Amino acid sequence: MHDIICPHCAKAFKVDEADYADILKQVRDKEFQQQLQERLHAAHTDKENAVKLAQAQAQAALVQNAAGKDAEIAALQSKLQASQSELQLAITQAMGSIEKERDALKAKLQSSELEKQLAVTQALGSVEKERDALKAQLAANELQKKLAEQSLRDKYETQIKDRDEAIERLRDMKVRLSTKMVGETLEQHCQTEFDRLRATAFPKAFFEKDNDASSGSKGDYIFRDLADGKTEIVSIMFEMKNENDSTATKKKNEDFFKELDKDRTEKGCEYAVLVSLLEPDNELYNTGIVDVSHRYPKMYVIRPQFFIPMITLLRNAAFNAVEYKTELALVKAQNIDITNFEDRLESFKSAFARNYELTNKHFQDAIDEIDKSIKHLQKTRDALVGADRNLRLANDKAQDVSIKKLTRGNPTMATKFEELNRPD
Repeated sequence: MHDIICPHCAKAFKVDEADYADILKQVRDKEFQQQLQERLHAAHTDKENAVKLAQAQAQAALVQNAAGKDAEIAALQSKLQASQSELQLAITQAMGSIEKERDALKAKLQSSELEKQLAVTQALGSVEKERDALKAQLAANELQKKLAEQSLRDKYETQIKDRDEAIERLRDMKVRLSTKMVGETLEQHCQTEFDRLRATAFPKAFFEKDNDASSGSKGDYIFRDLADGKTEIVSIMFEMKNENDSTATKKKNEDFFKELDKDRTEKGCEYAVLVSLLEPDNELYNTGIVDVSHRYPKMYVIRPQFFIPMITLLRNAAFNAVEYKTELALVKAQNIDITNFEDRLESFKSAFARNYELTNKHFQDAIDEIDKSIKHLQKTRDALVGADRNLRLANDKAQDVSIKKLTRGNPTMATKFEELNRPD
């Protein structure tokens, strides 16, 4: 048992070993609470630095990716120009070869005509046949030349068309950042992308549509991931926005920020992410992950191809705070235990004070009764002392009594006593 002095009334009361240890632990926990607050502040600072670093790295990667696309387009254009030069060179070479062959044939024909004139009488029929054969060969060569030209033209026109289509696709890819929404809506696309990686990357995660419209509004999807089935790692409220090119009234991304922040707060999510295809020509949203936390806390705008990287980035960043969340939950539980102990201690002090007051009152009543008894006994003593004094005086008087004194002045009694003392 330990004696504890009350700092207010300076009264001592006893506390057993368990309660005394709990009081000591409470005093030590104040220092632990201060150290914990410092560690939580440092963890928050590290988390912000990590998020900023990840954003900078993602921005650099996107810039590098855009530069790579521009370089690929430039390479294709250079290749196309080289192909056109190559086509022109091939046509020129083919024309030169055919012209050379034609000149050779003409020279051979002239030679044949000279021979024919020299030997017209001997080989008229043979020269005519050879001339016809040469004409036919010349016609065949002309046809072959035309076919070769047409084939080369078709081949390089096809290549030019393919390269034009590739360039157009790359340009569209740069504008749209490789987003493909053919045959599916934006929500279906995000659901499919997540389900494709759910079993391997997010085995314990929750990603479902938000069907709770009790507050008057709801988001599209809610993502939650738990570390051990109890401690939440990260939670994200998703809103998906798409728009057809033929829509007359064009919406902006910022038109949906306020409602998304409201849904995030009402559903208890930590982050809010807008997956949007709106404003396709806005370079701000085409560069990557856009942080709009200056407008609404913990809110981001992304294109669909950054859907999975965004979840991964926020989830990995939140992993660093899981340990601190666990420690914080433990400290909260300890604070609850300390609060319960303080309540029990206050109850004990109240009960002890009440019992002390009752016991003190009984003691005071007993003391008053004893004082009354003492006064009564004092009176009895005084009376007994007075009676003793009277008895002593009476005894003294009795001892002083003699026959002589009794018979003095009483002759009759003197005579009677003399008769009693006289011998028979």
